[in-house]
Amino acid sequence: MINGNYVIDAHCHIYPEKIAAKAVAGTDNFYSEHSVGTGTVDNLIEMGESAGVDHFIVQSVATTPHQVASINNFIAAEVAKNPKKLTGLGTLHPDSEDIKGDIAHILELGLKGVKLHPDIQAFKIDDYRCLKIYELCEENNLPILMHTGDNRYDYSNPNRLLPVLDIYKNLTVIGAHLGGWSIWKEAVKVYRAIPNFYVDCCSSFHYLKPQEAKEIIRAYGADKVLFGTDYPMWSHKSELEYFFSLGLDCEEISSILNINAKKLFDLE
Repeated sequence: MINGNYVIDAHCHIYPEKIAAKAVAGTDNFYSEHSVGTGTVDNLIEMGESAGVDHFIVQSVATTPHQVASINNFIAAEVAKNPKKLTGLGTLHPDSEDIKGDIAHILELGLKGVKLHPDIQAFKIDDYRCLKIYELCEENNLPILMHTGDNRYDYSNPNRLLPVLDIYKNLTVIGAHLGGWSIWKEAVKVYRAIPNFYVDCCSSFHYLKPQEAKEIIRAYGADKVLFGTDYPMWSHKSELEYFFSLGLDCEEISSILNINAKKLFDLE
């Protein structure tokens, strides 16, 4: 709790201890950054709790189809060990030969949504291979937390996502990084009025001036924004300090820190 607010970190990556260092190094290399965490569950909870975070939405990304089941089993197992602290999202891969079976497995495991990273998984959001994913997630009320935006590539920018949002109007998509990593201002202009599109604020504060971040958050509306840190990339403490420095009102703060995540991920 911080200032009486229950805090949910809606964007956390975790890995098995034996591969955590390698996985974190790979992401650091992809973004030319240096993560502050180790990527393990114990480190996540320790860092988060010390900063006042109460609950964590955890996930990982399958870079090949054969990783899907093992990652989903890992996430579910960690949630089972820490049910009061963790809620899990599953992963999918568009090259899987049995996407329907993968989603059935996610539902069976009790995972609350799906994480996709088009840039790291190397698929365009509007690629025909992904349509079955969107169709089945919409049908099963599984929100998709999706990496969005990268000025280096053409996988996850608005030109790729907008057609999907227009077709699958009952599919909830949460665009990570305020809807567009490295293209924040462009993204908010095109996404701000789309009813089924939400955003989280992770991996954005480091690159934006506080006034810019505040304007983007209010352009989307606080009822469409979730707090997230992109653990292990950033410090919970510094991200929360930045967030509280924005001067948002009490209602906006509550919506972003917990209300929206509870609604989207069906948390009690």
